[in-house]
Amino acid sequence: MEEVTLTAELGRPTGSRSSRRLRLAGKVPAVLYGHGTDPMSLAVDGRDLRTALTGDAGLNALITLQVDSESHLAMARHLQRHPVKGTVDHVDFVIVRRDEIVTADVPINLIGEATEVNQEGGIVEQQLFSLTIKAKPLDIPASLEADISGLIIGESVRVADLKLPSGVETEVDPEEAVVVGQPPAAVELPEPAEGEEAAEGEEGAEGAAAGEGEGGEAAASEGGGEAAAEGGGEGGGE
Repeated sequence: MEEVTLTAELGRPTGSRSSRRLRLAGKVPAVLYGHGTDPMSLAVDGRDLRTALTGDAGLNALITLQVDSESHLAMARHLQRHPVKGTVDHVDFVIVRRDEIVTADVPINLIGEATEVNQEGGIVEQQLFSLTIKAKPLDIPASLEADISGLIIGESVRVADLKLPSGVETEVDPEEAVVVGQPPAAVELPEPAEGEEAAEGEEGAEGAAAGEGEGGEAAASEGGGEAAAEGGGEGGGE
């Protein structure tokens, strides 16, 4: 992993108003602590910080903070972002050593093509997007890969299936699913609205009533015809 050098200003004024003025000037309020060092209030250039944290190592970049005449090896932790803009409003830098084991979250990228899942109309569902690992700062990988080329519906790629580089360990449950082959989604037909159901019910009732009315008239007509025929026959016979 490459190291990045970042210049920081020491002794920034604290408080919300002072922090707002720093941000308007393109700077980010920060604090540095760790390994028995008293917390130091700093300010770093916003563009330089963005450059440092958007390289291959991402948020796990190993940063040499140049504070006046001193330098501190650190990693960025506990970033606070603007709720709308997404820009960094504040960052904590934690001092680390090259030979110590640190904890980091590493992103998981999917590789390969889940041919069988796609052919059967299934869904490739990624459930774990990063893995918490333990390693020395320079051994932290930029990302991990999950191969889904052999994935089938009903099966999963687990944490145990990930290939961790030498010197990297994880305490995450090895059986935890990283990505799952899900069956095709069921198509649900839209349910009629309450008004439509009522209208259909009224139309059905009207149709039934009309049918009954027509049947009654026909029966009455038939009854009348039979009575007339009987009367005529009797009169003629007499």
